Amino acid sequence: MSAPSRLRNILGHLLPIGGGSGEPAQHIHHLSPTFFLERAAAIEPEAEAVYHVTRNNKVLRRSYMELADRARGLAYYLKKKGHKRVGLLAPNTPAFLESVYGIVAAGGVMVPVNIRLKPEDIAYIMAFAEVDSIIVDVEYEGLLDRFRKDHPKVPIIVDVDTDANEGALCGPFDEAVLEGLLYDRSTGAKGWFALQSKTVANEDDMLAIPFTSGTTSKPKGVIYTHRGAYLATLANVVESGLNVPFGKCKYLWTLPMFHAVGWTFPWAVCAVRGTHVCLRKIDYELIWKLLKEEGVTHFNAAPTVNTLLCASKSAEVLPNPVQVTVAASPPTAHLFEQMTELNLHPVHVYGMTETYGPITKGYILPQWDQLPKHEKFSKMARQGHGFLTSLPVRVVKPDQPAGVLVDVANDGKEIGEIVFFGNICARGYYKDPEATRKLFEGGGLHSGDLAVVHLDGSIQIQDRAKDIIISGGENISSVALEGMLVEHPDVFEAGVVAVPDSHWGERPKAYVTAKEGKNPQGQDVIDWAKHQSSISKFMVPREVEIVKELPKTSTGKIKKNVLREWAKKGTPKEVQLA
Repeated sequence: MSAPSRLRNILGHLLPIGGGSGEPAQHIHHLSPTFFLERAAAIEPEAEAVYHVTRNNKVLRRSYMELADRARGLAYYLKKKGHKRVGLLAPNTPAFLESVYGIVAAGGVMVPVNIRLKPEDIAYIMAFAEVDSIIVDVEYEGLLDRFRKDHPKVPIIVDVDTDANEGALCGPFDEAVLEGLLYDRSTGAKGWFALQSKTVANEDDMLAIPFTSGTTSKPKGVIYTHRGAYLATLANVVESGLNVPFGKCKYLWTLPMFHAVGWTFPWAVCAVRGTHVCLRKIDYELIWKLLKEEGVTHFNAAPTVNTLLCASKSAEVLPNPVQVTVAASPPTAHLFEQMTELNLHPVHVYGMTETYGPITKGYILPQWDQLPKHEKFSKMARQGHGFLTSLPVRVVKPDQPAGVLVDVANDGKEIGEIVFFGNICARGYYKDPEATRKLFEGGGLHSGDLAVVHLDGSIQIQDRAKDIIISGGENISSVALEGMLVEHPDVFEAGVVAVPDSHWGERPKAYVTAKEGKNPQGQDVIDWAKHQSSISKFMVPREVEIVKELPKTSTGKIKKNVLREWAKKGTPKEVQLA
């Protein structure tokens, strides 16, 4: 290639899309998921967008036109006030859903915050993310006291979550929506055309800063972009089967919207013009009522939520199948069998906040129907393959120099770290270039999760790197051991951590909870593990402690760092069984 040709080739990568002269590209628009709401309201304005039982115990139903108008009103209110970085502190309410669209349509960035955090952690996140305003549900307003003390000038917009949308009972959030709609009308009634909906100046710009759970360190802000959110949304539409062949999807909000922006499902459900069945809190009796009476077709939940749902007194086989997207912590084959028997069909995905939520799926193959039940459900419990809009996931050897990525063998035995690539990896960490550099060392996004790759190329998590137990030179996966212990007829949930051992270096210790009405003893579980289970002898725990409950994150993951503290300092009295 001649020097002028090489120069033209380089310039082709640097000049704006559309050509060397900088003319606009007529065949491309920058992607943003906010458009899904405007589009849904234009196509099917009267379709039911929202079902919700409000704080004042009223059933609220809204159409797509109403949802779009309210999001538009909020957007114009934020534009009028000049708010660009908006904190969100609320449960799964219509106001949260409207804010997901309204904040971004106004050209702003949303900062969703976990309502289960302590006031000091919430204050840290809001300050670190540099919010200039906050939308908060009235029930959680008190959690902002610490932040307000240090930032008295940041305006707080309170949603009271009632069925009123005007008058004395509607509250500040609804008043803001109305003020925004009036502002739009008074400035030319430009509607969505003057908002950031159909397109953005740069699809790689930030639209949200969700935070990691921060169980062992300060939570990190993750940069979500318009493009990444759009492509993750489309993947979830396909991978979770939201575009149902007959009728419409009715999506039940059991997953917190604040967690990784609800794994992009606020956008995904609107993309297929489905109904958002909002839920202020997890209530298993209410969930079963909604599953039976409201025609729910889909929901997302961690294994813990599904375990408790299956164990609920209200549980019964549903007349129609419900697709349940399962992630957060590795599920067991036993759980998937229980769910399937109730007509709750698992869609097993895996991901992290840094990948917009799910990025892999365990694809169920038709030939698995010929396998014995346990073998079929064991295959379903694998984390599988990369999503439609991502690149293939890799598992790399942990003992390589920094930045060197070498794949493990596809033998189902060699353990390595899961590394992600492609469109639905987040852009990095907010205001933390060093953590971003480490995250993408070698060109892929490092998960910190350890897995094997099976002959068919599917991956299966063994543990977090810090949770693997090395006993006498043998690697013991706490995840695998937990999955085996819950097969005990009296065991409900299990959590396993390493404890020191003078001979083996480390050995596993198990904490388990009992099924309702059952009263297992630790030695009973140990004897069962030794003589009646499929657990290898070197994996059998010498200590099994029965506790009232296991410590968990907001997404249902067992807090292994807390279990390690229990093992070191003793189990707290409040969780000990009398």
